Amino acid sequence: MKWLIGPEDGDHAGPGSPAARCALPGVEGALPVPAATNGTDLAAGAPTPADGGVSRRRFLRLLGVGVGTAAVAGTGFELLSYRAYAASTGTNGTSGGGALSGKAAATMADTADPATHQWCMVIDLRYCDGCKSCTAACQKAHALTQDQTWIDVFTMTDSSGSQYHMPRPCMQCENPPCLDVCPVHATWRTDQGMVLVNQDRCIGCRMCMAACPYQARYFNWDSGVAYPTEPVAPTSAFPVPQREGTVGKCTFCVGNLNNGLLSECAAGCPMGVIYTGGLATDVATNAQNPTVKLSKFLLDNDAVTFKPEDNTHPRVWYILGHGQNLDSDVATAQAS
Repeated sequence: MKWLIGPEDGDHAGPGSPAARCALPGVEGALPVPAATNGTDLAAGAPTPADGGVSRRRFLRLLGVGVGTAAVAGTGFELLSYRAYAASTGTNGTSGGGALSGKAAATMADTADPATHQWCMVIDLRYCDGCKSCTAACQKAHALTQDQTWIDVFTMTDSSGSQYHMPRPCMQCENPPCLDVCPVHATWRTDQGMVLVNQDRCIGCRMCMAACPYQARYFNWDSGVAYPTEPVAPTSAFPVPQREGTVGKCTFCVGNLNNGLLSECAAGCPMGVIYTGGLATDVATNAQNPTVKLSKFLLDNDAVTFKPEDNTHPRVWYILGHGQNLDSDVATAQAS
């Protein structure tokens, strides 16, 4: 697998975003902005609740710390069915709070990612009602136009004629087909496994869009791009505003994750459908506050990945629960 490590590793939760607005339980005041470099544990020195417990922000920071020998630092699991894999191998809160200042957001955008984090996502389709709050939260946080749906929600029809809803972010593949086809290496993969786009380098050839089997990349046709109210220098992990003539995509809000916040889509989902997970520590959490052991959660619920036949090894798992078949249902939807 080819890894292209780019120069930009930051991100931020935009002012007024769901993730920025929600103060995490046990943490008072403004979001701390640690100065860190690659390999540095952002959890070090993080504030803890007065009762000595672990705050939600500290918990999210600890998600990616490599404490176990089963960490997957870009090894490329065979992610067809999590149950088959296991057998073969033997809103951030509801307390409210103030938005980040432009200065704090900019500092977060410049903060390097600790290499020990290995992020993933779990989407529980049993509870998705198709409200598209995740899409709206993402678009607001990243100042996107309406045609830029970095996480989209599709209405699917299964073999029995029943309908269900399927959110689709970037799959952050272990073996991303978009990466090798880029003639100028504008698409690159961080040491945290996040596939990003350097819009300073992108020439808009759209070869990555053609290569993506999930249709999760978008060309910026519109010159009337939206600007955040408090401008921050754009980076690959927080490409705001989008640049006309380049390609944009979901970034997993990796800067949020590295600074103790959920991704915007997870924080904006009122049903708790979207979980942020840490592969290194084998835990996951969502906006409704439950914390689960990631491997057990995926195993017990027969989690699957989308389009396994393409050998992309996504870092997004789906929990079905109602007998859906993502591949056959998608084929039916595309044919209709």
